[in-house]
Amino acid sequence: MASRKESASTSAGTGGSATTSGTNNTLDSQVKQVQIEGLVVLKIIKHYHEEGQGSEVVQGVLLGLVVEDRLEITNCFPFPQHTEEDADFDEVQYQMEMMRSLRHVNIDHLHVGWYQSTYYGSFVSRALLDSQFSYQHAIEESVVLIYDPIKTAQGSLSLKAYRLTPKLMEICKEKDFTPEGLKKASIAYENMFEEVPIIIKNSHLINVLMWELEEKSAVSDKQELLNLSSSNHLEKSLQLLMDRVDDMTQDIVKYNTYSRNLSKQQQQKHQYLQRRQQENAQRQSRGEPSLPEEDITKMFKPPQAPPRMDTLLIAGQINTYCQNIKEFTSQNLGKLFMAEALQGHSS
Repeated sequence: MASRKESASTSAGTGGSATTSGTNNTLDSQVKQVQIEGLVVLKIIKHYHEEGQGSEVVQGVLLGLVVEDRLEITNCFPFPQHTEEDADFDEVQYQMEMMRSLRHVNIDHLHVGWYQSTYYGSFVSRALLDSQFSYQHAIEESVVLIYDPIKTAQGSLSLKAYRLTPKLMEICKEKDFTPEGLKKASIAYENMFEEVPIIIKNSHLINVLMWELEEKSAVSDKQELLNLSSSNHLEKSLQLLMDRVDDMTQDIVKYNTYSRNLSKQQQQKHQYLQRRQQENAQRQSRGEPSLPEEDITKMFKPPQAPPRMDTLLIAGQINTYCQNIKEFTSQNLGKLFMAEALQGHSS
């Protein structure tokens, strides 16, 4: 088990940075699996249903410990929702008090990451990148849990754990988001985030309780296993996908404009050097001294390259939307074929 000192972080989804009271980023092995207590999953779901409204994002802190290459998340608590009137609210102090209180009642209080709800899978953003970098830089084993309540409402629990890849961590440390820097590091949207497998574990007592509740629960006669009414979900997902494609198009236009301006400036610089060489040759033929040296870099300052990190995040979000639409439509196609077979059999 990795021993660590008590830690705290600022608000996760607003670009906050994680701070620790000791050096705790010396993890011996990479986290290869996340084990979550069923109580934690229920707390996250309960937090969203109590405070999440529509597209409102809820966030919270994950607590637990590290055993070899497995991260065990045993508890969590939410970030409180506060308005502009609570301007003097100190989130760091709140988290420290919560973890201190949990420690006093002998509950795991070590900070191992944070969680966030998402709206139709739209979680790949600069805010999440900056927040996870702050957490992972301070606490190396940190993960972010993404809970999708809309997909969960369709019948399957959507809870995924993500970490930043080592390549992306190095880029974020250097803060070199130029096209040359990203190309040198071989960063693409496919290798920005890595998904960590999740295992939900319950104690034997909870398993017994669940069996008892299942036996006592009344089975509804109404079955909607073959319900094909998915137009609203699919329509919203496609609309969000088109919005991100439009954003990608705008970024591509900006980059093409930068490339044209850079090429135009290079031509002007080359023409200026050629004229200068010709004039120096003429002056030497007349026995006159050459023109004084000039700083070409000051005369022809290269245009500012647009940052490419936002474009990579947009590409990653587009890929996420495509994967969600693919999973959703494949399930509906299976229902459609099943309904067709049942209809043919009944006729």
